[in-house]
Amino acid sequence: MKKLFAVLLVSVMMLSACSPKSNETNKNGGEAAGKSNEITVWAWDPAFNIAALEAAKEVYSSTNPDVKVNVIEYAQNDIIQKMNTGLNSGTTTGLPNIVLIEDYRAQSFLSAYPDAFHELTGKIKPEDFADYKLGPTSLNGKQYGVPFDSGATGTYYRTDYLEQAGYKADDMKNLNWDQFIEIGKEVKAKTGNKMITLDPNDLGIIRSMIQSAGSWYLAEDGTTPDIATNAALKESFVIYKKMMEADIVNIHSDWSQFIAALNKGTIASVPTGNWITPSIKQEASQSGKWAVAPFPTLPGNKDSVNASNLGGSSWYVMNVPGAETATDFLATTFGSNVEMYQKLLKDIGVVSTFKAAATGDAYAKPDEFFSGQPIYADFAAWTEQIPNVNYGMHTYAIEDILIVEMQNYLNGKDIDSALKDAQSQADTQIR
Repeated sequence: MKKLFAVLLVSVMMLSACSPKSNETNKNGGEAAGKSNEITVWAWDPAFNIAALEAAKEVYSSTNPDVKVNVIEYAQNDIIQKMNTGLNSGTTTGLPNIVLIEDYRAQSFLSAYPDAFHELTGKIKPEDFADYKLGPTSLNGKQYGVPFDSGATGTYYRTDYLEQAGYKADDMKNLNWDQFIEIGKEVKAKTGNKMITLDPNDLGIIRSMIQSAGSWYLAEDGTTPDIATNAALKESFVIYKKMMEADIVNIHSDWSQFIAALNKGTIASVPTGNWITPSIKQEASQSGKWAVAPFPTLPGNKDSVNASNLGGSSWYVMNVPGAETATDFLATTFGSNVEMYQKLLKDIGVVSTFKAAATGDAYAKPDEFFSGQPIYADFAAWTEQIPNVNYGMHTYAIEDILIVEMQNYLNGKDIDSALKDAQSQADTQIR
């Protein structure tokens, strides 16, 4: 009876959230559509996303001077809370025209509140963007999001530390994780520096490992947990433990400690998303001492490639008055403007998932900080190789379970038992 009541309660909440209290939420029409001389955008991170919006405002105002674009900065968690509160109330009053949503969370919103988002099919061309971004931004064959930044991963590494350990740039290319660990042992022995820094409460590295093999925590339907028999996930857990046992891992517990480890020179490499570039470059004294290699593969996994993703977000139009104007704003800026993307790369380091942008001069320019390597051209090439997976609705809920089971595994629990128990918990909690 409790389970039946829970199902009925969820159904009522879903219907309440998706059913309009007024005409303001009518699907792609009525009062929700239409043009407006003022729109509002929600996003986080003033140095990156907000800065990109300000550039887009400048581009749009040149041809639409009568349209006012209000950009409001909130922390990402605050945006999620405000969106859920508003949508659960059954009204879109107070919600923005455009909202930035992290790709890992997008399907949760689209699936729970499909009528709250304005369909963009026909307004942008999905084929113009990196293939792996289309899964998170679409639902049931309809396009709802405008893909934005790439979370394409690479292995940032200190060339001076690797050289001291006897390695050259070619030795860092096309690595698998076992080879990465062996290099890490030599680097630690010769320089005293750890190879990598990890936060035990953040399994982003595991996400990148499994996506490199076209796998995820969920089955292809985006809702069924795929843990106990997930070969890529098991291999990633094993690699994680190997790194710990090899003593090549520095432990950090928050973002500031993470950045400090990079800037103080206490680690030799950072396998992560390209969004870390500005943080690495903020330590000017290290200019010429860094390079970037492809992301390692899972050893023995035939589906794993030297490319993956970590993070990334996309823009969505809400079904509120002014939806057409909001759609036009996105379509003429983030949806098509190559010149604007060149400026975003030069000014704030945005690696776009808009394919045509990668052909511009800004991407081909050598970066002196990285010893003249054209790192953005490399990231653009790796972006095209990222496997497309369905992030589904429960990425972070499952990761909360896996964080605990990872510690159990590191403390001696059998790997199969750890994943089996995680599967059982996921089946109970999210299905």
